[in-house]
Amino acid sequence: MSTVRRPDHRSAHRPARAAHANGLRHVLTHLITPLLMCIGMGLAYLGAFAHPAPHHLPVAVVGSGRSAQLLAQSINDKAGGDLEVRTVGDRAAAVDRLKHQDIFGAYVIPAQGAKGAKGASDAVDASGSEGAPGRAGRSGEAGAPSGSGGSSTSRTSSGSAGRGGVGGAARPGKPVPELLVATAGSDTSATVVQKVFTPIAAQQGAPLKVTDVAPTAEDDPTGQGVFFLLVAISIGSYTSVAVIGGAGAVLPLRLRTALAIGTSFVVGLIGTAFAGPVFHLVDHGLVGLWGMAWLYSAGVLLIGSGLHTFLKRWTTLGVMTLFVMLNFTSSGGIFLPEMQNGFFAALHSFWNGAGFVEGVRSHVYFDGYGLAGHVWTLVGWLVAGLVVIGVAALAEKRRRTAEAEAAAHAAAVAAAAVAAAVPEPARSGRPAGGAGPGAGHGSAHAAAALEEEMEEELEEVVGV
Repeated sequence: MSTVRRPDHRSAHRPARAAHANGLRHVLTHLITPLLMCIGMGLAYLGAFAHPAPHHLPVAVVGSGRSAQLLAQSINDKAGGDLEVRTVGDRAAAVDRLKHQDIFGAYVIPAQGAKGAKGASDAVDASGSEGAPGRAGRSGEAGAPSGSGGSSTSRTSSGSAGRGGVGGAARPGKPVPELLVATAGSDTSATVVQKVFTPIAAQQGAPLKVTDVAPTAEDDPTGQGVFFLLVAISIGSYTSVAVIGGAGAVLPLRLRTALAIGTSFVVGLIGTAFAGPVFHLVDHGLVGLWGMAWLYSAGVLLIGSGLHTFLKRWTTLGVMTLFVMLNFTSSGGIFLPEMQNGFFAALHSFWNGAGFVEGVRSHVYFDGYGLAGHVWTLVGWLVAGLVVIGVAALAEKRRRTAEAEAAAHAAAVAAAAVAAAVPEPARSGRPAGGAGPGAGHGSAHAAAALEEEMEEELEEVVGV
């Protein structure tokens, strides 16, 4: 009786199963990056923008008498820390402080003596302004609500009626309360201030005249075009990091650094073209804007290129954390730090995105006031990029030295083994150095692995 052994079909499927398991493990490993991006973006954006509310937002009441002091104190008491109300001697001083961004709104009491002051002070209690700052901060929408007394807006640069004109039902010659704002500094903060003071004016039976002493460009009515310009420049910069670090991994670091600086030059030109001739976000100061765009982009590219030496395919996640999650949210492009929690408000004081946004605002709209500090912020990040490049150069040099020593040691061990195992006549026909048919297999495998890693990194960047 003969026994016929049946073929084991399971053994034929084992290589396929092993390949599927390896492929699944490979995919799951790479899914970590987008999932971490999802978590990071949610925490950053919702943490920064979900509940905007004023925190010690500085405003002023214009007047030097007791009436102005009483009104300021009454608003401070009702605001509960949302506002910091101070008094300013006259309208010109208030305009100067607005243009220096020391305050974000100034309420000018109409000249009607003690009666007008008492009405304004009573309005704080009667209108329930205790909740007004919080409600205004949470809404964050452009424009002002129409109160019982109405409100009118005048966009001017010197106090005279400009775009929009002045409307209202006040009788000719009757003084009306006026609110001074600077929407170029922050449209959302101007809206919050307007929502606070509109009920106060309404209680006096007069419309609130709103005068914009620092308006934005005609084609950027909300003033947020600078923020979206920051977004465009940032994307052009940090995605270029992966290309330079991945596709250019075979290049020496000094050449990758030169590519980074050259790319930042081009990104700055593109951003300036968007801001000026393409979308008319600004109508002057394009040379200075390009300079800040180049400083900002160069800092991002140098830091990212240096980090690529250490992070490899995790570089995209690293630069997104630095220049998207923490950067856009603290830049002040949507909400000023006075409208955010303490963490993002603290980042605003030294992060490079805030330096760019506030620097452009200062250069274009506020006659360069405070510009030097913002430029130095950008310079500081550029210097940090150069430091990271220097550290990366040292690390790559040590890595090359270690690899060369390891290769020399392996070659010496192999040569010794060959010398011990093969007779001298048999060795005489071999090429110098003992290279055999498979000598280049290791280097070819390493090159293939490097190419695969670069492709994966570039695919991740494209997906982002």
